[in-house]
Amino acid sequence: MSENTSKGLFPTEFWTATAGDLSQKRDHIDTPQPQDDARDAAKIVIDPADKHQDWLGAGAAITDAAASLIWKQSKEQRSALLHELFDPKEGNYSTIRIPLGSCEPASQPYYTYDDVPFGEHDASLSKFSIGEGQPGAPDATKDLKYIVPVVQEILQINPAVKIMASPWSAPAWMKNTGELKMGGHFRFGEYTGNGYDQQKDTFEGVYAQYFVRYIEAYKKLGIPIYAITIQNEPSNAAAWPAMIWKIPELANFGYKYLRPALDKSFPDTKIYFWDGSLNVLNDQIANEITPEQASAFDGFAFHTYDGPYTNLFKGSRSFPHWKLAMTERRCMIEETPEDASHIMFGLIGNWLVRQGLSSIFLWNMALDERGLPNMVGSTGRRGVVTIDHTTGKVQRNLEYYMLRNFGQDVVPGSKVIGSTTYTQDGYTGGLGSVAFLAPDGSISAHLYNPTGKPLEAAVTVNGQPLTWQRVTVPAWGTVTLHKAFGEVNESAPRQDEAFKLNPYPANLADDEAPGKGVNKDKK
Repeated sequence: MSENTSKGLFPTEFWTATAGDLSQKRDHIDTPQPQDDARDAAKIVIDPADKHQDWLGAGAAITDAAASLIWKQSKEQRSALLHELFDPKEGNYSTIRIPLGSCEPASQPYYTYDDVPFGEHDASLSKFSIGEGQPGAPDATKDLKYIVPVVQEILQINPAVKIMASPWSAPAWMKNTGELKMGGHFRFGEYTGNGYDQQKDTFEGVYAQYFVRYIEAYKKLGIPIYAITIQNEPSNAAAWPAMIWKIPELANFGYKYLRPALDKSFPDTKIYFWDGSLNVLNDQIANEITPEQASAFDGFAFHTYDGPYTNLFKGSRSFPHWKLAMTERRCMIEETPEDASHIMFGLIGNWLVRQGLSSIFLWNMALDERGLPNMVGSTGRRGVVTIDHTTGKVQRNLEYYMLRNFGQDVVPGSKVIGSTTYTQDGYTGGLGSVAFLAPDGSISAHLYNPTGKPLEAAVTVNGQPLTWQRVTVPAWGTVTLHKAFGEVNESAPRQDEAFKLNPYPANLADDEAPGKGVNKDKK
């Protein structure tokens, strides 16, 4: 246990450093001794009096692809990995996102929970099923094959993990195209029952019940769904399950159909609006949603593939009661340390948290060494961890350490509090910081260096004796600190296992990192 009882400081302190090139991986560093002078270091003032949003947690998506790799590990390997990620005594990841039906990447052919031929209707959802067989059995199907058994094991390790579920497409018979893939539109305003009851006989009413049936099915398996979104990437007509929704359509469906349906059975389940990239938000959302419609939603979910990221404000400042969730961002095997750190440590872990972000859901908890499995032949992607598909061995990527910075050091239920920053966007300029106040009064903070050379920081806490703790923040990297009155989680990441990454040429679309190349002269 690291202790520091001098000059009235917190009796327990734990500091780590992670370099963007992973030459340091949450290495435990000595607690800096209090000094009277900050010298030339950048002064970081942590201010517990400046309180902001509640912090819900951080984690990543358990897609069918990720779950298949985890489930196919040996029982001992799987237990070790899931404990490392989710055990409160280790990584303490506290959020996961799961697909409501098929998504991409997937290890199984695409499906929904009520697949009937186009032209037929199943208004009573009599054919609804999240899968057949026992969870995890070789002959199990759909969600029961991989996602459900992996999530059940996660909840055995950490029952408090919050689960968000998102559909990529409604069943094909509910769409104008009759296809799961390539977008298409919901059959708004059409009737599928014997009558004109808005909640029972319309496609919208049946689809709202589809969400209810999903939550019921998962509840029976011991899996509580904390929140849902109506549609993943509503503007993306992709070559995998996808469906197009305009902003007023999402607002009307959530307010008129989905929220009333949930209120009858699952009033505690949250609904998050949007769940796509920010580049399409050209106007204030308040221009397209009434306050009454907005009241049906609990939060605003968004992805970080495309900017301008300041478009976030067109939603968050329209309806301040909405909690903000970053629900998707992938990284690639071939990214430079600079670009990967700009995305993970800078944009997501720093700037967005400072602008109100309450939770993080990265994309794909795991992919294999090729970037597989998937149904479209895309290679070169990576997950939070990489699992060798032949041996089950594990390597940890930069995203793993970003999430562990939050899980291990930031208690869910903490408040984001004020702290000094020298970067306007999280990935240019000088040192950035985010800080948190836990319910027990402990304080944690992340310092991020968006440049290619080490930078010196000096940290103090408002309300404590005016002394400075000087520390070196590595290039493209972070320093985390946790100041507490009792024991803290000082566990270390487990060691990577050796296997070759990316054996095939990458076959993927270009993801432009925010601020790409802006600090080339500082390397």
